[in-house]
Amino acid sequence: MASKRPTRANTNTEPPKKKKKKRKLSKKRLFWTLFFTAAFAIFCALAGYLFITVNGERLYNENKDKMIVAENSKVYDRNGKLMGQLSIQKSEPVDDDQIPKLLKEAFIATEDKRFMEHGGVDIWSIGRAAVKDIIARAKVEGGSTITQQLAKNIFLSREKTFFRKATEVSIAMALENNNTKDQIISMYLNRINFGGQIYGIKAASQYYFGQSDLSQLEVWQMATLAAMPKGPTKYNPLRNPENSKERRAIVLQLMQEQGYITAEERETAKNVVYDYTPPAKKQQYLAFMDYVMSEAEEVTGLSQDDLNVGGYKIYTTMDANAQQVIEKEFADDSNFEKSADDVQVQASMVIMNNDTGAIVALMGGRDYERKGYSRVTSSRRQPGSALKPIVSYAPALESGQYTKDSPLSNKKQCFSNYCPGNLHGYSDTISMPDAIQKSENIPAVWLLNEIGVNTGFKFAQKLGITLDKEDKNLSLALGGTSKGTNTLEMSQAFSAFANGGTFNEAYSIKQIKDSDDKVKYERKKDGVEVMSKDTSYQMTEMMKNVVESGTGKKAAISRPVAGKTGTTQSGIKGNKSNRDVWFVGYTPELTAAVWMGYDNPDKTHLLHKSSSLAATFWGKVMEQAVQGFEAKSFPKPETVKPPVEVPVVPDIVSVVTGLSGSYDPSTQIVSLNWNGVEGNNVQYHVYRKESSESDFRLIKDAAIASNIEDFDIVEGYTYEYYVTAFFADTNTESEKSNIVQVFTEPLVPDIEPEPDTEQPDINNGNGNNGSGNGNNGSGNNGTGNGNTGNGNNGNTGGGTIPGVPETNPGTGGETIPPDGTTVPPEQTVPPVGGDSGVTNPVDPGSVNTGTTENGASQGTTTP
Repeated sequence: MASKRPTRANTNTEPPKKKKKKRKLSKKRLFWTLFFTAAFAIFCALAGYLFITVNGERLYNENKDKMIVAENSKVYDRNGKLMGQLSIQKSEPVDDDQIPKLLKEAFIATEDKRFMEHGGVDIWSIGRAAVKDIIARAKVEGGSTITQQLAKNIFLSREKTFFRKATEVSIAMALENNNTKDQIISMYLNRINFGGQIYGIKAASQYYFGQSDLSQLEVWQMATLAAMPKGPTKYNPLRNPENSKERRAIVLQLMQEQGYITAEERETAKNVVYDYTPPAKKQQYLAFMDYVMSEAEEVTGLSQDDLNVGGYKIYTTMDANAQQVIEKEFADDSNFEKSADDVQVQASMVIMNNDTGAIVALMGGRDYERKGYSRVTSSRRQPGSALKPIVSYAPALESGQYTKDSPLSNKKQCFSNYCPGNLHGYSDTISMPDAIQKSENIPAVWLLNEIGVNTGFKFAQKLGITLDKEDKNLSLALGGTSKGTNTLEMSQAFSAFANGGTFNEAYSIKQIKDSDDKVKYERKKDGVEVMSKDTSYQMTEMMKNVVESGTGKKAAISRPVAGKTGTTQSGIKGNKSNRDVWFVGYTPELTAAVWMGYDNPDKTHLLHKSSSLAATFWGKVMEQAVQGFEAKSFPKPETVKPPVEVPVVPDIVSVVTGLSGSYDPSTQIVSLNWNGVEGNNVQYHVYRKESSESDFRLIKDAAIASNIEDFDIVEGYTYEYYVTAFFADTNTESEKSNIVQVFTEPLVPDIEPEPDTEQPDINNGNGNNGSGNGNNGSGNNGTGNGNTGNGNNGNTGGGTIPGVPETNPGTGGETIPPDGTTVPPEQTVPPVGGDSGVTNPVDPGSVNTGTTENGASQGTTTP
């Protein structure tokens, strides 16, 4: 029997816990706590001071040769030849005794009034600055002494960190330990920047006052120079004379308060007006140098001051010959349309290497100055028809749904209330090469509508064109963008066509080495394939036609050229002048984009000439620029897509015969007659070629009778016609009839002719009253619009071709060269169905620039 386990009583026998009493902090414990805390703080302070001192001495000894601007950075061209130093203007250092005492005191009063008292670091100034910053909740005052500023300038790094500040203090203390105050202020004045590329007190005195002897400086001149370190650009007396004068007054007030000058001297110096103009110094490669500087700052993170005085070697992509050519032609006023006043027609041009994207030459404007306004990157303008290959034709080819042999719609039509127009009339279809060559609008818009606006939008972005969401509309096909583009983006984009479909981002720097010859930066970026080789090949073949016999004919040079013109109309109702003209083209070696126009276009500042002006300039520059590059051929893919198969037409016995044509000048109608053919359901196709066209095109596809009248006539043109019979039952077409030629000679009024006079090379001739189009336009005292268009008793609207009856048509036609060659007209026409201009989607009340070469209703009205 198991024994019972005794049960324990459920009672708590543990004694209750006692509460701990808080120990009071005795005086003795407090003393030792404070003692060890203070000792540790003193030890850290001594260690920190020792480190700063030792480190400062070490850094001072290593860098004391950099106390003055001793070595400029150098820039080399693509062949490694020195282009020049990074063009800082400096003089030899000035010794202590050559700098007037009052000049030193002007800087001390302004920059560091306790300079003669502190040991390199001014604790009181730092404390005062900290208090002001806390009160203002922002950095409003600096606490750096002149010695610290000198120390700061020794180092190339500009990062704002605690360690950098500690290093600055170290150097400042070492400077004070190893130099007198006079030596420190002299080193400071020999080293600091005085605006732009001016370094050192003597160089500044020479540049701003023409005075190399500092002892000859007057009080107001000393104060002007002492005002500049706080803001070398803001207080530059040349660029900002009012700011400079205001700051000068503050400096003079400080000098008086600190006892360096009298109140009378202050008032006299305060009221002097700065009127010195430095002698002009022409320097080569300024525009390219400035672009290089901007790119160098971006890729290295260094400031302009760092790069100027760091002893860097910058190896660029510039071709000296090409840059010299572009500078020479920009300086030639005859290359630009003459303005009605002193406001110049401006321009921009970029030339790139197709293989790499390397920029070989650029120019951001006429009369370009150092760090001036560069239209290469800063100015964005509407590209007009130059954008058609990028947003319509190339993406259509890339989609695989079209080839260059695909027929495109060319009917007069509207696209959801957007109604563009053509200059050369309309037809059921047009080939893609003809549409590009003539810069017709309907096919470009129709094609973008077919492939989808988003497709063209994304394709343009892949080619580096900057677009906004509001640009997703059909006016994009004709260059209608909210912000526009620039010559850098356009040359980048077109170089992809020249480079077999590979897009290279433009760049100007190959490599940067520091003063120790170590590589600081090197370009290592490959191109991106943005389209197939077949697409780029087809686009090149079609854009070659633009230069050979189209709107870009004046860009032809001794090497193969493909390209596209672009014109943006004024956007002013009734004004047929242009805001922007472009030509973007490429040889197998180089791509270049040219823009011309006014910076601020208005009614009196518009271009009267068309994109032929830009094409002419392009050809003049590129003929010379390509000489430095080995001639190549455009890349051709190993396998080219076969053309669209056209059904073989069987032999048909019935052929149209007896075609004849006549022109009635009183009605301006061409009448055609022919012998009909036998058969059921027979229709007739009528084909026409005008004197400016390279091939026939269909103008009537469903004639039933054996005669038609052609109303779409421009007087002075020669027209050729032929007719075929189309059998709808078998879907076959006969061979062409005989070809008949009709010259549309105008009706000559029975009046005494005026003597021939040479007329200005403009697109629009002006009469006294009324208007007339073409040769001898109707209406007495009329206005003639277009080349060789003139009203009776009016002014001739353009040049005529000596000895040749043919003339170019209507408004916007290109200038006819004196050699008698017929040049296809530039596509600018009066609006059809609306005013020229793209209604801004963001602000429907404002009108963007008209954006087509031959368009009407030049944009999309966005609700």
